[in-house]
Amino acid sequence: MTGDGQVPASRTPAAPAAAAATASTSTIIEARGIVKSFGQTPALRGANVLAAAGEILAIMGPSGSGKSTLLHCLAGILTPDEGVVWFNANRLDTLREAERSAVRRDRFGFVFQFGQLVPELTAEENVALPLLLNGTRRAAALQEARTWFGRLALDGLEHRRSGELSGGQAQRVALARGLVAGPEVLFADEPTGSLDSVAGEYVMNLLTAASREQGTTVILVTHEARVAAYADREVIVRDGKVSTLTGAAL
Repeated sequence: MTGDGQVPASRTPAAPAAAAATASTSTIIEARGIVKSFGQTPALRGANVLAAAGEILAIMGPSGSGKSTLLHCLAGILTPDEGVVWFNANRLDTLREAERSAVRRDRFGFVFQFGQLVPELTAEENVALPLLLNGTRRAAALQEARTWFGRLALDGLEHRRSGELSGGQAQRVALARGLVAGPEVLFADEPTGSLDSVAGEYVMNLLTAASREQGTTVILVTHEARVAAYADREVIVRDGKVSTLTGAAL
């Protein structure tokens, strides 16, 4: 129990093979030969990775391996020093910052380790934020946001602010915010890293179920095997390179 009073008993991940059978085989996002350094410190040294439409892909690796940097390059948050990033057969890495921001806003969703909710907003306003940024009228955006509260066992918490939520509740609000606009790709960076094992399993069950329902591709960074078990496929990042792949080869 995490203090939510709403977390059910531990569940098991859905069988990846069954889920993968329903996923499209077309590549939606791909990185080739990605090199990225911060000052004199190399983070990525020629990393290659791809994800199919509808796939849940786990990027694993120890701390400092470059897995989060790879995720940020795939999401257009960072631009690589060398290499290419493709999204829906179009170059992402060569877009101007304003164009990459538009892609992130309109076509991607994000969930981070600590949720990163806007503290001044209520839970429902946080969930509605991507819709509001996309130009949806406030009333319609809030109405759509509220539909997620029942789905994620958050009924009655719509008007609470982040400081009034438990860790598990706040991360479920962040998950709803990441999925509310129906993104083509959801990037999740250690989404259970700040949660205990029971709350983490609950969040992962909700994430995988919602992404399957919407057909959203999920690219998930984690260092935990129990979290990666929810994915269709895993890649391992070591020393800035994707050194191990399971389920598919580049």
